[in-house]
Amino acid sequence: MRTVKHSLMKKSREKKYQQFISLTKPSKQSRILDVGVADQEYSPFDNYLEKKYPYPHNITALSIHPLTAFKKRYPDIKPMTYDGGKFPFNNKEFQFVYSNAVIEHVGGFEKQLLFINEMLRVGDAFYFTTPAKEFPLEIHTNYPILHWFPDKVFDKIITRLGKGWASGDYMNLLNKKRIKALLEAASIKEFRILTHRLGPFPLHYDVYGR
Repeated sequence: MRTVKHSLMKKSREKKYQQFISLTKPSKQSRILDVGVADQEYSPFDNYLEKKYPYPHNITALSIHPLTAFKKRYPDIKPMTYDGGKFPFNNKEFQFVYSNAVIEHVGGFEKQLLFINEMLRVGDAFYFTTPAKEFPLEIHTNYPILHWFPDKVFDKIITRLGKGWASGDYMNLLNKKRIKALLEAASIKEFRILTHRLGPFPLHYDVYGR
């Protein structure tokens, strides 16, 4: 089972990485901000951009957590921490902002909107991914269907099941309608929402905007 899971994760991360490269077409000089990197890696596919991108010295990595282990693992990449609000960078400091499966963890609609606005403020274009709420299995808790219940009901059940860490603002999953609403609220005119499916269900979304 672990081998199958790792195989699926590798395929998914590689697809996202190739999608990012295809949409943004970065040059050797392109400055890239990666928002939401992990200090502790729990799989060989965490921090996939840092592992794959051929010009790591052009990447700045941003996290709300200290990046002690990250610094040692990726010495050519500039790590920075922040408080989860506005990004600590100047306007258009980067050509591209990348973020993999982070926006669903920043809070509700207003905080997700701030997250998108900040990506667009500091970069010329952004690319983020997020798991689809429409998929019947929730990948963080590994429970089916529960994430379709109202938030209060989900929080109550998931806490009783011993996974209270997934309650509250930890997870606000997005469907395609919510993504469109966020992009419209951010007044983004040029964007693409790419839907990746597993069977009949959306599995995750890749979102590109500028």
